[in-house]
Amino acid sequence: MLRNLTLKQYLDKVKAREISPDDVLAEINEAIDQENPKLNIYLARNKNPKSKLQNPNSLLGAPLAIKDNFLTKGLVTTASSKVLENFKPPYESTVTKKLKEAGAAIIGKTNMDAWAHGSSTETSDFGPTKNPRNLEYLPGGSSGGSAAAVAADLCIAAIGSETAGSIRQPASWCGIVGLKPTYGRVSRAGVVAMGSSLDSPGPMGKTVDDTAILLNIIAGSDKYDGTTSKLPVPDFTKEIKKGVKGLRIGLLYSEHEKIKGTVVANALQQAGKVFENLGATVETAKAMKPDLAIAVYTVVQRSEVSSNLARYDGVRYGNDRSFFGEEARRRIMLGTFTLSKGYSDKYYVKAQQVRSMYIQNYNELFEKYDLLISPTSPGFAQKIGALGDNPMFGELADMLVEPSSISGLPGINVPMYHDQKTNLYLGLNIVAPMWQEERMIQAAYAYEQATEWNAWIK
Repeated sequence: MLRNLTLKQYLDKVKAREISPDDVLAEINEAIDQENPKLNIYLARNKNPKSKLQNPNSLLGAPLAIKDNFLTKGLVTTASSKVLENFKPPYESTVTKKLKEAGAAIIGKTNMDAWAHGSSTETSDFGPTKNPRNLEYLPGGSSGGSAAAVAADLCIAAIGSETAGSIRQPASWCGIVGLKPTYGRVSRAGVVAMGSSLDSPGPMGKTVDDTAILLNIIAGSDKYDGTTSKLPVPDFTKEIKKGVKGLRIGLLYSEHEKIKGTVVANALQQAGKVFENLGATVETAKAMKPDLAIAVYTVVQRSEVSSNLARYDGVRYGNDRSFFGEEARRRIMLGTFTLSKGYSDKYYVKAQQVRSMYIQNYNELFEKYDLLISPTSPGFAQKIGALGDNPMFGELADMLVEPSSISGLPGINVPMYHDQKTNLYLGLNIVAPMWQEERMIQAAYAYEQATEWNAWIK
């Protein structure tokens, strides 16, 4: 099959004229026609995307899936909410514009938790997405549709966004690679805002190589986003094989009550041994418990949501506020409450103070360690329906990555265990200091190549 090619393999074969981009696109479109009705991954399709193929260093027509909170001119963008059910953006997000200019073929928009509110893709107003690894289970979220598209080989690679786990957690549950850049490394311009001080667009792929290729294209300063950094962007693929010899790696959360003594803790310990065999020094590190990050994220994110969703009044975008789903309503109300007079100091200011404590804790950790590793999620993907009436489902599923997200740090998920009975995966989260994605990618690549867990590495 052509559709199971990694992005790196696709580019190499197209350059060598071994395969045709049109043939790959046709095969993927045919597979989507057959499989999307049961998986519910794509909300909008672009069966004949135009791409620029003249640049030999471009993406050469690679079929990419895009999370449905990135504006795509002429292609419906809903953020999986019926408020935006028929909204066609008048302009392109910076990320998708860069991808198109680099020769990508954007083949469709993927399902997500509505407004990116959740970690299961069950809050989508258009129904949940199923995990291609096991149809009884959730893909995670909020970038669950993008993760599922990659896992099902219904694209060559994909784009997601993370506010607190929304790239790495679904990547973990679906057994793929997901990379959250440093906050400000990739432009948020043209992305439906959720938590403006947290949102980070990033690549999702079959291998570490694939995410590095895409990050090269989408990273960089943007005049339309004042929070993007003007720091130069390195070539993340140039020294990807550098390895981890001599690096100091801190291992986090192995003794946390949620994972102590479980298959997750054992998989993490085994991952540490892999890095030791590759020449790194690995030791258990002491860090602030991740539990407090749940409260910090809940207050900060809901407060920013209440502001960001205030603009959707039905005048400019289509349907009015009565079309908001239950999760959006809950978050708007809680955010409005925490910002109200007499409560902002008690909740919002306090949350920002604790957020600063996490940032300081990471600064101290990175004085001793070059990288930090932990499980991405406390467990395997959960069954469809697990969200139920639990408004904190997402925060609990993301609790191990929330500290790094609220601190603006880069992180990458790589598969670290596969349960053959359920066909489900666990993910390893590798976190680096700000702007050190290169080091993180090198470590992820070394681990991926040294282990058996990535389904696309033969």
